[in-house]
Amino acid sequence: MEIGCHLPTQGPVATREALTRFCREAEKHDIASLWVSDHVVFPREKTGQYPGGRFPHSPDTAYLEPVAVLAAAAMLTERARLGSSVFILGHRHPIVMAKMLTTIDALSQGRLIVGVGVGWWEEELTALGAPYKQRGRHANEILEIFRTLWTDDHPTYNGEFFRFPDLGFQPKPVQKPHPPIWVGGNSPGAFKRVVRYGDGWHATYLQPPELRASLDKLRAAADAAKRPFDTIELSMRCAATKGPIKEWRAPVVELLCAYKAAGLTHVMLDVRRDSLTEMLESVAVVAEEIRPAVNAA
Repeated sequence: MEIGCHLPTQGPVATREALTRFCREAEKHDIASLWVSDHVVFPREKTGQYPGGRFPHSPDTAYLEPVAVLAAAAMLTERARLGSSVFILGHRHPIVMAKMLTTIDALSQGRLIVGVGVGWWEEELTALGAPYKQRGRHANEILEIFRTLWTDDHPTYNGEFFRFPDLGFQPKPVQKPHPPIWVGGNSPGAFKRVVRYGDGWHATYLQPPELRASLDKLRAAADAAKRPFDTIELSMRCAATKGPIKEWRAPVVELLCAYKAAGLTHVMLDVRRDSLTEMLESVAVVAEEIRPAVNAA
């Protein structure tokens, strides 16, 4: 199972220096992948719908735009895959987003993982012009547009939310037929979206019993669509509990071993902290202690 880490993107470490140093240390330690999360604005209105409780960042937290961060990371690295956990499909116009993603794929020479989701924060999606209550259908059209632009020589589209005539769209992605799409979410709609549009499933913070139950539901969705389950890559976003490294090291190893036993092939470990020093220490621990223990399991 491959292990990646979240990039420094918010708070005191939302800086050029922090991103540069983190990418170089991650490459030195051969970290498998580097990730961003997707927010553009933080509405001041509180919402009770955030998974796991109130949204953890204050509205005035510095938060780097994630597409731009991945483009920078593409130029700062040579080996690590670059992923999003996850890009919210309603945040950006699909034609522009498809071009930005294929640009990152080109700059990284084919290392992009396109993690996507429909989002949860009504106020943010509304501020960005997305139809919150229709966000599932809206997201499906965006995924169809991505694949059309990335693979067709004369892409056209005529849908409920988006329409465009024959367009010139170059360059096409380096990865063929396109960068892998890993769909996030843990709902019946998300599982259908994985099976229909995804190359993989990207779960978030599930404990092993929850993961096993979700995998059963995903398998059932794949069976209903007559899609071979083994064609779906299985991944997870996992939190490294805040606090001293020595306190979260052993529980993380235990959790990742359980994920590996369940069939996951890739995990993103969220090591974000307000201190770059702590984040760099975490990368070293992942490479020198956690990864070898998981590989040996």
